[in-house]
Amino acid sequence: MPKMQAMRLTEAAAGRVKDLVLASGKDSSGLRVGVTKGGCAGMEYTMEFVDEPGKFDEIVEDRGVRVFIDAKAVLYLIGTEMDYVTDKLSARFVFNNPNQTSACGCGESIALTPARPEALGTA
Repeated sequence: MPKMQAMRLTEAAAGRVKDLVLASGKDSSGLRVGVTKGGCAGMEYTMEFVDEPGKFDEIVEDRGVRVFIDAKAVLYLIGTEMDYVTDKLSARFVFNNPNQTSACGCGESIALTPARPEALGTA
């Protein structure tokens, strides 16, 4: 049975990641996504370009881009769809995360519950 991919990207998100890597002028091999404690709801998403994954990062290859998930964030991001949304006032990455239990009013901070083993197919 093939391993379940921890996160997937929409076409818009993959296109934006490709554009950002090209604009950086570096041969970055991917984008690392994680979560950190902070904000009024308790946690925030983090993103940074890296040349190689961390030793225990989860590697997601989707739509021609590589995204690395910080090992400490994998259980919080299982089943997440990463999108890139543009409207009249802003353009931003959006995480459609089934593990999100609430968010603050400004949308910068979220509350997450780790995925249960059943979601991993290991129960």
